[in-house]
Amino acid sequence: MRCRQLARKEPLVSLSPDTLALLEQQAIELPSWAFGNSGTRFKVFTTPGTPRTPEEKIADAATVNRFTALAPKVALHIPWDKVDDYAALRAFAEDQGVALGTVNSNTFQDNDYKFGSLTHVDPVIRQKAIDHHFDCIDIMHATGSQDLKIWLADGTNYPGQGDLRGRQDRLNDSLRQIYARLGDDHRLVLEYKFFEPAFYHTDVPDWGTSYAQVATLGDKAMVCLDTGHHAPGTNIEFIVMQLLRLGKLGSFDFNSRFYADDDLIVGAADPFQLFRIIYEVVRGGGYGPDSPVAFMLDQCHNVEDKIPGQIRSVLNVQEMTARALLVDSAALTAAQEAHDVLGANGILMDAFYTDVRPDLAAWRESRGLAGDPMAAYAASGYQQRIAEDRAGGTQLSWGA
Repeated sequence: MRCRQLARKEPLVSLSPDTLALLEQQAIELPSWAFGNSGTRFKVFTTPGTPRTPEEKIADAATVNRFTALAPKVALHIPWDKVDDYAALRAFAEDQGVALGTVNSNTFQDNDYKFGSLTHVDPVIRQKAIDHHFDCIDIMHATGSQDLKIWLADGTNYPGQGDLRGRQDRLNDSLRQIYARLGDDHRLVLEYKFFEPAFYHTDVPDWGTSYAQVATLGDKAMVCLDTGHHAPGTNIEFIVMQLLRLGKLGSFDFNSRFYADDDLIVGAADPFQLFRIIYEVVRGGGYGPDSPVAFMLDQCHNVEDKIPGQIRSVLNVQEMTARALLVDSAALTAAQEAHDVLGANGILMDAFYTDVRPDLAAWRESRGLAGDPMAAYAASGYQQRIAEDRAGGTQLSWGA
């Protein structure tokens, strides 16, 4: 009883008009595969209402955008989202109120790629992988997409299995051919991952290797940073800073992990890390309408419902962005230059610990959105409708 008497409601922090204007510009691309069935390496779990077609994936992604106004684009994965008419798919997405975004290639689920794709010693198989990316670029022309994102499973499991330098040379030659096919408004973004499925070495294991490769290609080649693709203890915001100062941070794949590449809801494991990353993006000029940095989620929802999982994810990014925008940059710079160690740390911590959720809820309502998008979605009946309407057919998944 005494605790209830002592409790008090904290005043709103009153996000400034300038901060709200910046937040209104935020756009987070959703991955189509987040709406399909997924699971572990042992089992893919099915759930009622899972999409059976790329159109149903897009409809679910558009639902996230309607409740949050944060997700105006949907990324495609080829061949998971292969259709006969991509212009028609683009028109369908636009009718749903969203656009088609990044096109993700797939050179890791074909038997020919057992020993590599863009790095393979066999020129026939290597050309097959290159041609797949040419097909992806053709799709980009039809969908209006800007980015071609490449993630490679290429690597080796045993010392001596492959020529490490030769593989890098072949990769660079393959990337040059793909880069040369890009349209004037296209970009190539190269993702990295430090292990899995290869365990002795991975051909693009870190930001430095990705940077080294794209730096040889041209201005339209950038690095994609997946927040789950690092060894434990890695200072990811340092990598963000470095790529921004080099002008080579093209996009984020936001997710969260506890052990390795878990692809969990962003901000679930370490929200303070997400705050630090976004602050470094803001500080480095990577946030805003003129920024070349694209925000995207890369998550799989194994035990939670997929649409609310995506809603929670974009809200987490929005909340940490709002907190990052509260950092008093002038005071922080002054404290840093005065070597006020604890003062500088305190300025960051004050912004991180500020509860911006009430202000964000009020701001959403002022824009005609629900203050609590999670509750609004739960009350909408959409989940129940798709569970009933999508009976029969084959549910989509990543095929593990």
